[in-house]
Amino acid sequence: MIEKHIVLEDADPVVFYGVNNTNMQMIKALYPKLRIVARGNVLHVMGDEVEMCAFEENIEKLRQHCVKYNSLGEEDILHILRGEKTRKEGIEGVIVYSVTGKPIMPRTENQQKLVKAFDENDMLFAVGPAGSGKTYVSIALAVRALKNKDVRKIILSRPAVEAGEKLGFLPGDMKDKIDPYLQPLYDALEDMLPAQKLQEMMEQKIIQIAPLAFMRGRTLNDAVVILDEAQNTTTQQIKMFLTRMGMNTKMIITGDATQIDLPSQTRSGLLEALHVLKDVPGIGFMHMNKGDIVRHRLVTRIVEAYDKAEKKAEKKAQSTPASAKSNAPKRRQKAQEAQEEEDDIIIYSSPEAMMDN
Repeated sequence: MIEKHIVLEDADPVVFYGVNNTNMQMIKALYPKLRIVARGNVLHVMGDEVEMCAFEENIEKLRQHCVKYNSLGEEDILHILRGEKTRKEGIEGVIVYSVTGKPIMPRTENQQKLVKAFDENDMLFAVGPAGSGKTYVSIALAVRALKNKDVRKIILSRPAVEAGEKLGFLPGDMKDKIDPYLQPLYDALEDMLPAQKLQEMMEQKIIQIAPLAFMRGRTLNDAVVILDEAQNTTTQQIKMFLTRMGMNTKMIITGDATQIDLPSQTRSGLLEALHVLKDVPGIGFMHMNKGDIVRHRLVTRIVEAYDKAEKKAEKKAQSTPASAKSNAPKRRQKAQEAQEEEDDIIIYSSPEAMMDN
């Protein structure tokens, strides 16, 4: 008799053991000659040496299935132990699986091109309207790379810029202050990684979420680095970010050129980067459109309505005569002078009040 301790590395024990330990009960029934005790993510096994070898090999297959697909059922266990493919292994085009076991895969042609561009380039710009899946697909690609051990960490960043309003003082420590800006990134990660595993990865700095302001001076090696909402970076900020790239690192920069929240006089660093870097080898560019929007159908209609309004405004501005444009400042100045003269007029309620003044 021998005794071994098998660690279920990267697997969620809740998923692996099954609801009410149904998976473990089945595994124990399939190996009656072994005494199996599960504690946390460790299996304590005692029994026959020959039986132990077969058990170890099959447990590793079950662990890999659990890690990859975020699910493990009794049917999966039987298929794997028989050397057969499970139903999920037959699905093609999947990036990763959600915490519920649902496949996360490209839903439009441009999203498929985004996945291909990520595989072919070390740096990728993904630009498009709200709801086109830029951030979600990018984070899914990063999680896949981490699970496949292509990289050692994921770094997510975005500029801390409010959408048209000033939030003022925010309570708490630094993490509490920047969390509201990074919530969309947390939401995507929570879809793809079990809560306990995600918490462990963040505590161990395997997954790092940081504001853009704290990137200066760093060299980012062995990582997938994602800059979200890049349209709200300045030229200096995006240049600083792009030059953080280290060895065995891939970068994805996402943004929406129609939702710039910078001051009106500040040029978006994303727009300038798209122009400056367009001919640099090794950098890919993916432009999404309203056909890629995968949110509520009203989102597509809203984007179309605003596009029409902007085109109409541009057309009207182009058709305005040059003389009218040049006279506009003069008219504004005259209106301002008239207002100042009106402000100087004092109205008296009675002759006595006028004499007192």
